[in-house]
Amino acid sequence: MGSDGTGASFDLLVVGGGINGAGIARDAAGRGLSVLLVEQDDLAGHTSSASTKLIHGGLRYLEYGEFRLVREALIERERLWGMAPHIIWPLRFVLPQTQSPRPAWMVRLGLFLYDHLGGRKALPGTETIRLDRSAYGAGLSDRRGKGFVYSDCWVEDSRLVVLNARDAADRGATIATRTRLLDARRESPGWIATIADAEGSRSVKARALVNAAGPWVEEVIARVTGANATRGVRLVKGSHIVLPRLYEGDHCFMLQNPDRRIVFAIPYEGHFTLVGTTDEPWQGAPAKAEISAGETRYLLDTVNRYFTRQSDAADVAWSYAGIRPLYDDKAGSASAVTRDYVLDLESGEDGGAPLLNIFGGKITTYRKLAEHALEHLAPFFPEASGAWTAGAVLPGGDMADFEDFLAGLIAERPGFDPALLRRLARAYGTRVSDILGDAQTIAAVGEDLGGGLTTAEVAYLRDREWARTAEDILFRRSKLGLHVPPGTAERLAEYLAAG
Repeated sequence: MGSDGTGASFDLLVVGGGINGAGIARDAAGRGLSVLLVEQDDLAGHTSSASTKLIHGGLRYLEYGEFRLVREALIERERLWGMAPHIIWPLRFVLPQTQSPRPAWMVRLGLFLYDHLGGRKALPGTETIRLDRSAYGAGLSDRRGKGFVYSDCWVEDSRLVVLNARDAADRGATIATRTRLLDARRESPGWIATIADAEGSRSVKARALVNAAGPWVEEVIARVTGANATRGVRLVKGSHIVLPRLYEGDHCFMLQNPDRRIVFAIPYEGHFTLVGTTDEPWQGAPAKAEISAGETRYLLDTVNRYFTRQSDAADVAWSYAGIRPLYDDKAGSASAVTRDYVLDLESGEDGGAPLLNIFGGKITTYRKLAEHALEHLAPFFPEASGAWTAGAVLPGGDMADFEDFLAGLIAERPGFDPALLRRLARAYGTRVSDILGDAQTIAAVGEDLGGGLTTAEVAYLRDREWARTAEDILFRRSKLGLHVPPGTAERLAEYLAAG
């Protein structure tokens, strides 16, 4: 067969290259199954690169009684940190009570549960502070009264997807980006599927089909002959803005609004503050989402209500939006819709050719979702090995401590700018040597296309991480698009086009 899966038979065909699809492909490949993953655009091209970029239990979900989801997410939080310490790290979150619609006792009770539901070990617990006496209150326009400080983790979300896909490929999976599922039909003992990319369409066979298409999950169901899913998704748009830094310090803020919704303010890329998210119902078919003027105003009003530094639309350095495919639990408002996931399994009349549809989910629980997906499919693959991903490090994550690793890297390569080495170490972890080789200066790593982005790094992203466009590299594999000089995107596009 060709490297694109031409004329091939697989155990598993996974549709969707977001976090759930990539996680399922990785888990299945590690159990010894042959896997083809198809993604119509880039890996993490939609929802999975448009998150608030937190590995968290979801403190506000406690308000809706989502105790099982919160507990599972809290357990996964420290587990994922240990698996990928280069792209995941802890943060402290400040929750001011100055404008809270919730009484302090209710917030403190929620934080007590948050500290204890998930078996927290390494992350520090909650503390109560006086905002006017703590550095955590810096930047707030009203520092009267108290606040609470708790822990969660940050994740480079699109890199988490790519690293799962990379690990899946390292274990034998075929990853086909810019490839669509056109149709699929049961043909005993499995599936015949038609897939298409820029070179045309072709048929592949698979024993099982996994629909992890996110916002497109119902569209994929419609392309599968005889599919009879009884579940559905509710599409909700979440948008974020990036502003010049609003306050000093490495901590984040959870800001409570009068409508009881919350907005995060998070230090971002050194010079900025990330603000989000919104919750707006999305009507119609899934598509590339953009922030609306109303959402921008809502987020600006929130930060202006809390911070001394005032911002307006002209200050927005970047914005992004994604459509979250939440499981439709018939909740009254978009904010109240469950973030839990539901797995819907159906098989053919002869009991074979399973179709597993994935509804909902959140980035923090992707690994557990994948594990549950393989449990559902286990009866169809008795030859597969058992669960294995808990604690299995992701590519580049095999280090005891990130700062120790970085210190060693800087000591080994004194001819490099330490800031550049930090960026590379954060992105690639121990695999940074695959890019740098034996080089001792940046000049030895190829042409600098702008802002320290070298041709060697671009070649790695193209050859090992499926990057095909300047946007893939500047805004998903990295956030260099916020930093590089004018003309970098054009030079990068020319380099990629030259092959």
